[in-house]
Amino acid sequence: MTDHTLETPAGAVGYADEGDGSPVLFVHGSPGGSDQGALMGRFLVAAGCRVVAPSRPGYPGTPLTEANGDAAGTAELLRGLLDGLGLESVAVMCWSGGGPSAYQLAAAHPERVRALVACAAVSGPYRFATGVASMERSLMSSGLGHFALHVLAEHAPKSLIASTVKEEGDLTGAEVKALTEHIWDHEETRDFVLDLSATLSGRRAGLKNDQHHFPDLDLPLGAVRSPTLLVHGTADRDVGPEHSKRALGAIAGSELLRVTRGTHLSVWTDPTAGQIQARIVEHLGGRHRT
Repeated sequence: MTDHTLETPAGAVGYADEGDGSPVLFVHGSPGGSDQGALMGRFLVAAGCRVVAPSRPGYPGTPLTEANGDAAGTAELLRGLLDGLGLESVAVMCWSGGGPSAYQLAAAHPERVRALVACAAVSGPYRFATGVASMERSLMSSGLGHFALHVLAEHAPKSLIASTVKEEGDLTGAEVKALTEHIWDHEETRDFVLDLSATLSGRRAGLKNDQHHFPDLDLPLGAVRSPTLLVHGTADRDVGPEHSKRALGAIAGSELLRVTRGTHLSVWTDPTAGQIQARIVEHLGGRHRT
């Protein structure tokens, strides 16, 4: 699930490394891994970027330790990865549960982060869903969940896409149907959603670690000096838009791109995804603000 492993002073880290050009560090969600970061960063590679996608602690290829489990510890692990790869500064893009460690890295080591894009990113205290949604997430992280997702992707792909759309956005029935049809009719987007399912299952250790630390998050958002673009769908039911609003109020000079009726995956699946991605590429090419 990871292409490479690097030993750092903060521990081992598994990572994918694809493309050439200006480097972008992609920090994945909860659950996820380096494979998820590489998948979500494909459009950056196509735009001429090099995407370095690490697994956060507890996710495939990166052992979870007492020192690296929280946002600060993970940020130091990421800094160690940059050091080991000889990258003095990078642009950083994060999604969802990748937000805490990405914000922490930018705040603690501003000279290393020349630009930041935070997509539907957790920015403060966050409690994972309870009840039925919690049971579904637990199943997804298990071996049985991996098998079920594989079967659905192979034998009922459109049903899997519809279920993903429904879970990731607070949409009406008509909106779910329309977005499902849009995804199904566009091969690249369809393949993205189906491939994404393989990056969600069997990730129990990392997910449990996030569930432990995220409710008590207290991130130094005000210390982030990198040019910051926040992207959030207004119908995101997984990480609410208030997380990007919090970051917008705390990070000087930050911008918020609101995706009207966009879901948690709007950067990749919304009908306007091409425009959103172009804006992200433009921002990641910016320079560090002094």
